[in-house]
Amino acid sequence: MEIFREFTFEAAHRLPHVPEGHKCARLHGHSYRVTVHVAGEVGTESGWVMDFADVKAAIVPLMEQLDHHYLNEVPGLDNPTSEVLARWIWQRLIDALPLSQVIVRETCTSGCVYRGEED
Repeated sequence: MEIFREFTFEAAHRLPHVPEGHKCARLHGHSYRVTVHVAGEVGTESGWVMDFADVKAAIVPLMEQLDHHYLNEVPGLDNPTSEVLARWIWQRLIDALPLSQVIVRETCTSGCVYRGEED
């Protein structure tokens, strides 16, 4: 079974490694939407995989680092693409949650799905 919880944050960034003249090299912002998926067995007593409040508690410290910040200044996000951001979130949650995927949307129509490193 798999459950998910969505979170939003506002942040500015620029992409330093795009070709010269690319619009994303300029400072701009997004209304990000992050969806955290966790997987596991449904508990016999609880009837759930995990309490949604536990998912929220795990990600709140990350949202505090990201919301209304310049992402390029956050340690580990000097090139804050959706892909880099999804991996950054995964790496900070994997010890706390049984993650199956992290989705980062930077616009309504563009985003990234990260399912962890392959062995």
